[in-house]
Amino acid sequence: MAVRARTRSGEPAGCTGCGQLSEWCHSRYARRLADVTLAGRPLRIDLSVRRLYCENTTCPKATFAEQVPGLTMRYQRRTPRLQSLVEDVGVVLVGRGGSRMLRILNIRLSRVAVLSQLMRVPLPPLVTPRVLGVDDFALYGGTYGTLLVDATTRLPLTLWEKRDAEQLGHWLREHPGVEVACRDGSLTYRQGITAGAPEAVQVSDRFHLWQGISRRVQDIASTHRGCLPAALPTVSEDDRPPIEETTENAAAASRAGRHAQSLFEAVQALTRSGRSHSSVARALGLDRRTVGKYARARTWQEVMRRPPRKPSTLDPYLDYLRQRWDEGQHSAKILHEELQAKGYLGHYQRVKMAVAPLRRGLPIDEPRERPPSPREAARWITTHPHRRSPHINERLPRLLEHCPELKLTHDLVRRFATMVDNRDAAPLPGWLSDLASSGLAPLAGLAGALHEDRHAVAQGITTSYNSGGNEGRIIDVKLQKRIMAGRAGIRLLSGR
Repeated sequence: MAVRARTRSGEPAGCTGCGQLSEWCHSRYARRLADVTLAGRPLRIDLSVRRLYCENTTCPKATFAEQVPGLTMRYQRRTPRLQSLVEDVGVVLVGRGGSRMLRILNIRLSRVAVLSQLMRVPLPPLVTPRVLGVDDFALYGGTYGTLLVDATTRLPLTLWEKRDAEQLGHWLREHPGVEVACRDGSLTYRQGITAGAPEAVQVSDRFHLWQGISRRVQDIASTHRGCLPAALPTVSEDDRPPIEETTENAAAASRAGRHAQSLFEAVQALTRSGRSHSSVARALGLDRRTVGKYARARTWQEVMRRPPRKPSTLDPYLDYLRQRWDEGQHSAKILHEELQAKGYLGHYQRVKMAVAPLRRGLPIDEPRERPPSPREAARWITTHPHRRSPHINERLPRLLEHCPELKLTHDLVRRFATMVDNRDAAPLPGWLSDLASSGLAPLAGLAGALHEDRHAVAQGITTSYNSGGNEGRIIDVKLQKRIMAGRAGIRLLSGR
């Protein structure tokens, strides 16, 4: 659909160079402008406009083309309405997605054209914030970027590639006025803020502080992995299955058991001779973490041990299966039909696998409670006592009573949590001293890092400033990257 129009003669138009009005017509020419669709049909405007002489002798322009407000723009073949639509679609959906959406609206533009229009959109003016948030994000591969956020309005300010203290200091010197800077425990950002805004109060984010402590607790739990089974309820001799030795003999006779036993003996022999884990890994062709696992184990059965079976819908019928097996019914098909009559809705294959140990003279594999993993134990310790489930409240005291190191870790973590809850940093120096003298390497290393940054840590405990806005905007950046299949660079991410 085409609409033909022309501008009126005799009306003055402003020069695009100096702004002086002129009515002196030089000539006319036709402009073809694309507009938004009308009733779903493409709309083209054939507009005849004038070229006028500029009557200002000092103006560098001899002639200029008149512009119709709201309809034409210089060097543009789209109307402002259509241009605004293309820019909005480009901001939301970028190249290919924006091109597909515009095609649905009956506007034909390539992905390159949509990207080109997006890159031409001017960025909003940057206003120096009073409270600045600084954080890093994964850009691609092993490369990270830096994102600055206004912590008051939670709006992004700018971002750049790499984590560079010099670049952050340069930005702060160019934009004076930052009074508070929220960051994580990064030494790079600490140095950059100190160099660029020495008067600004630095705040170490509570989330990152707690995250760092949780990682150290998990490292300690991993070191004392052998204590974790103490969290399980004690089993009396009458309740203990009498087939432990039979099961171990069956595992030793299997191919996997023989392989685990041979590797255990080889690793133990080399590590006892004083060789490092890396040297043993190169000699045996294993991964260093695998060598560490075999070196920490006391017996080869610890490495070979299968994870306990999870509960299933067949568990309520295990006693009936044993009874029918002892009565002489050894057909899995008939047993499955009998269980179906009793309300079992599971598959025949599960019944067949359940009675398979009975054919070899072994008991039915019943679900057993497994000991907590180091990550679970760390979560038990770092969770607030009022938010722990009865299951945790029953097992955690047994674990702490059995392992003094984990009990000491628990007490130190709860002391720090009390400081954060009460917004009181007065006990911080004593807590750091106890952390350093705890005798636990992960906590001692953390104490050294926190002592160097103790002023920012105290601000993070006592003030209400945090890096929550930074984390939310980093999620937005990751979303934009995923929408663009990870191919977006810094310039395109900044525009979006």
